Amino acid sequence: MFTKDVIEAVRDAAGRMEREGALSNEALSYIYELGLFKLFVPEEFGGRMAPLPEALRVFEEASRVEGNFGWAVTIGSGGGYFASCLPPETAAVVYSDARAVIAGSGSPTGRALRVEGGYVVSGSWKYCSGSTYATTFTATALVEGGDPADAAALAFALRPEQVEIVPDWRAFGLKATASHSIRAAEAFVPDSHAFRVDRNDRRNEAVYRVPFLPFAESSFAAVAIGIARHLLEEASAVAEASREAWSKGGAARFESVTGRIRRAEERLTQRTQRYYDAARQAWDAHLRGDASDGDWAALGRESKAAAAEAMRAGRNVFPYLGIGALMEDAAINRIWRDLQTACQHTLLVDFQAEFEEGPAE
Repeated sequence: MFTKDVIEAVRDAAGRMEREGALSNEALSYIYELGLFKLFVPEEFGGRMAPLPEALRVFEEASRVEGNFGWAVTIGSGGGYFASCLPPETAAVVYSDARAVIAGSGSPTGRALRVEGGYVVSGSWKYCSGSTYATTFTATALVEGGDPADAAALAFALRPEQVEIVPDWRAFGLKATASHSIRAAEAFVPDSHAFRVDRNDRRNEAVYRVPFLPFAESSFAAVAIGIARHLLEEASAVAEASREAWSKGGAARFESVTGRIRRAEERLTQRTQRYYDAARQAWDAHLRGDASDGDWAALGRESKAAAAEAMRAGRNVFPYLGIGALMEDAAINRIWRDLQTACQHTLLVDFQAEFEEGPAE
């Protein structure tokens, strides 16, 4: 999907993007040109309506190009899921622009007052990836002053001018994702721009009927896989560049390190195949209309396992690459930090996993 020129351009800009905390204009242009923010947007709005397994491959490849790039594609395209939650006329407004992309949060950390014709929304929301280039913001709030039977958390589609971006994303990885907080103060949102994510029955496309949890888990796992593949590629480049110097130290260091890289690649490939097999099985059953909770649960398990294997690949390789890998401006350092940051997402953490005893493999 990505040409050599695109890969080189995005990777060459990675250090600058990290320092500036934002994607380069060139990286965003590639995303717009390829329609990567519109993988799950209906075709009448310029979207691609990609099948889930195909989209996961795109997320992996984009993340292999560069972690921030892949995270932006994954989060940005995920906003297309809301097209089925919004009235058709609202969806047309939100998605028709060629550069349409949503940033927002599903945490109900705001409040909404019911008024005639809509709601007055106020609050703040954290971790809104893509905040600096979003054309629409979504924010979830608890409704006050309405019918008690309807009291619940609603999501609201806000215009950029209704939102203040709070530049507080200071994670040690994925620094260019602009995952800042946003604030809104008494923003009026008409009824047509209020929706519930669990009521996405306005359209009949298959991807909108995928349960949201495995949809998100599998998407984030693809990011982890892609970044891990990039890390192993860069580790091989580091090893080759260090080959002569390492050979002077004896102990077959080059052979040892490259052996570790090969084994990490083999293990990641095996686990990734299981993940994609689970995605394909669940999706095919979904298209037949007989997908079970077990199919989706299996995809969730394989997503977490794939992310865990991606992290294991980094742990098994990074400590053996020498002191140069510790420098913040080294590409391998940046990729390793991006991988850890992506895998820190709650949906990729298996909280039932046993504590790891003994040395790494």
